[in-house]
Amino acid sequence: MITAHCVRGGTLVSVHLGAGEALPPDAVWIDLNQPADGEDRLVEAAIGISVPTRAEMLEIEPSSRLRVENGARYMTGSIVCNSDSDRPTLAQVSFILAKGKLTTVRYDEPKPFRLVLAKLDRDCPQTMKGDRLLLELLDTIVDRAADIIETLSEDIDGLSRRIFERESSSNGGSQRFRVILKLLGRRADLASKVRESLVSMGRLVTFLSTEGEAERFDKEQRTWLKSMQRDTASLNDHVSYLGNKIIFLLDATLGMVSIEQNNIIKIFAVLSVVLMPPTLIASIYGMNFQHMPELGERFGYPVALIAMLAAAVVPYWFFKWKKWL
Repeated sequence: MITAHCVRGGTLVSVHLGAGEALPPDAVWIDLNQPADGEDRLVEAAIGISVPTRAEMLEIEPSSRLRVENGARYMTGSIVCNSDSDRPTLAQVSFILAKGKLTTVRYDEPKPFRLVLAKLDRDCPQTMKGDRLLLELLDTIVDRAADIIETLSEDIDGLSRRIFERESSSNGGSQRFRVILKLLGRRADLASKVRESLVSMGRLVTFLSTEGEAERFDKEQRTWLKSMQRDTASLNDHVSYLGNKIIFLLDATLGMVSIEQNNIIKIFAVLSVVLMPPTLIASIYGMNFQHMPELGERFGYPVALIAMLAAAVVPYWFFKWKKWL
């Protein structure tokens, strides 16, 4: 689907193009969302660019993702999608600056696109061009990454409290730790995707900020680019810290599970030691020998019971005194 965005009456108006329709001459942003056959060729003929295929957008070489070709700037970055769900994804989006127009190619619905459209739908400067639109998109993508990191940080703090808080055994420790491990795994997956997105955005902003590329931006826009560079670097450091914290919490959770398992094994070990002496006494007096003097005693049976009880209680109190229980 091709959507042409035009600045009309102080707002950004979206025009959806059907098959064979020409691009509006006042379009400053052409958005190719899951382009069908022929739509990419229509944009290529109208603007004189080469629209990358989906396979080309997935290439990881910097020379393929960031390049200048026939006066057009080709930039491909990764954006986190579905961050609020259990299955966040990375969307590859290509930005192409050529002849004062911005062309985007995407196969997902990143939230920053909707945010920018909602913002410019209320108020859009009449002088809006493709380069300014690109900076708006990049800035919104970085802001969105910061929001995800803030939410991620709060979730990790909550999981940390759940791991180290004292809970009674009736709460099902093993089940609780199993749930926490799953949640930590999901947060680790989201953190890795946010970091990958920030790395790609940092490279893209650096590409735009180089001396040769920055000549086409005015002073305000160059300042904006430097601010985004600092933000991406700072956010990248913060998400790296969160990644290390997640690793620590994973190790701590596994340690808690190991301690709980050791406690269970310890209980079985203590029970075996406590029950061993009574079992020995019962085994001795269960022997079928003819000459056992104690069998003829009147109080032999209660004495044997008392001996078995004492043999069980003494080791138990000894373990309690040693604080092994």
